[in-house]
Amino acid sequence: MRAGEALFTIDPRPYVAALAQARAQVAKAQAALTNAQSELARADKLLAAEAISKEEYETKLAAVRTAQADLGAGRANVTTAELNLGFTTVRSPITGVVSDRRVSKGNYATAATTVLTRVVSTDPIWFSFEGAESFYLKYLRQAKTGERGSSRNTPNPVEVQLGDEKGYRWHGRMEFVDNAIDPNSGTIRAHAVIANPDGFLTPGLFGRARLLGSGHYHAMLVPDEAILTDQTRKLIYVVGQDGKVVARPVETGPQVEGLRVVKSGLAPTEHVVIDGITTLQPGMAVKQNLVKMRPKAADTAPQSTQETAPPASDATAN
Repeated sequence: MRAGEALFTIDPRPYVAALAQARAQVAKAQAALTNAQSELARADKLLAAEAISKEEYETKLAAVRTAQADLGAGRANVTTAELNLGFTTVRSPITGVVSDRRVSKGNYATAATTVLTRVVSTDPIWFSFEGAESFYLKYLRQAKTGERGSSRNTPNPVEVQLGDEKGYRWHGRMEFVDNAIDPNSGTIRAHAVIANPDGFLTPGLFGRARLLGSGHYHAMLVPDEAILTDQTRKLIYVVGQDGKVVARPVETGPQVEGLRVVKSGLAPTEHVVIDGITTLQPGMAVKQNLVKMRPKAADTAPQSTQETAPPASDATAN
């Protein structure tokens, strides 16, 4: 369905009659104005010859002004009647997909009340979501320090994963962030725009979105099995120069090529323990067997020039 195409036709006969009546009122007002102007012209000559009173002259002048106002009102009524007649053909306001009809021939329709059908735009399509206040504050502070642009005025990349998909194959950009946080839910509304040329994405679908979460940073990649959780901390075991393991708190990030990003807490030259970590204790001596860290999956990192990670082949472990 293209914008401007006809969807429904409402019986136009009452509106045709109303338009004819409005045009007749304009003709009547035009005739009254012409007559009043003629009488005023004669009154001008009589006033100059002092053959008419000033009061009678002003009455003729007022009649002309009244006729002019009636003509203006009549023309406005014609415009309204033309609009109403034009509205009897209901046209699609947007290009999109049309739903089934909610009324049939002979049904009554009430303006601004009766739903005739529904037209939705699908290309591009909006992905609407609500973000938590904590995320909003994080992004606000990053925008303030220049680490990333605000999504209110920067088309930050957004990737979407549908319910039956393993990766984030749909790519879009941020377009709107609301101006206030909902005090009832502690969230803020936003939406991204996603290209949908083949119409696969359907309004009402649910999905998961991920946004650009930071600016540039250097990071190491390790397997998820090398990471332990100690209450609120993330820990990994590294081998010291004396051959003994040390528990190291780290800050983790997203997955890249099946490996976990370690944003901080790990140096590129350190060796990470990835086998038998459940039996280790800090200070325990281990025998090292260095292996190459290789990707475990396709690269599913957010496709953005603002976030990078070292290749998985640059990491080593024992």
